[in-house]
Amino acid sequence: MSPFPIDYPPGATPLDPNEVDGLIPDYITTQAELNALERENITEATNWAERRQHSDILTATFTLDVHKRMLNRVWKWAGKQRTSNKNLGVFKENISTELANLLADAKYWIENNTYGWDEIGARFHHRLVSIHVFVNGNGRHARIMTNLLLSSNEQEPFSWGMKTHAGALEVEGALRDEYISALKGADQGDYAALTRFVRS
Repeated sequence: MSPFPIDYPPGATPLDPNEVDGLIPDYITTQAELNALERENITEATNWAERRQHSDILTATFTLDVHKRMLNRVWKWAGKQRTSNKNLGVFKENISTELANLLADAKYWIENNTYGWDEIGARFHHRLVSIHVFVNGNGRHARIMTNLLLSSNEQEPFSWGMKTHAGALEVEGALRDEYISALKGADQGDYAALTRFVRS
């Protein structure tokens, strides 16, 4: 059990008690300490990802490995598909199939120039978030994966609203509100707001 109540920003998925028990460090006693350690771990993972050329981005193995590297110093379930159903995402039994479908679709979009690169990135990100592969960290993971997909194909990574907004997507505020609103539009098949947001 966590020694402190975990604060969830709007749109985030709360952890079940057994998932909270997956916290690795025993010295974490505040939300601020947890946030700082997660940021540090994710920065390390992002640096690792950006320093290398990856030919296997659109595979389940790579997708899981990125999440593991993001949170492996913080949570025992890092890099593992969730085994519980959440208020967001597909049923846990369908995660592997839906992830495989997304990766295959993304390869098809790229090979056949189905969409422009910004829309490929927006659609890939939205689908990955919607599947909700992991217990937590899905938005952060999907943003890293999307930027890796773009950069590995010689495209400029997305800015995720950071050109026009202050703050961070992980905390409550105008930036996160616009992001969540754009994702909800994509839920209805309208990618216009998300495609604008990712380059703003």
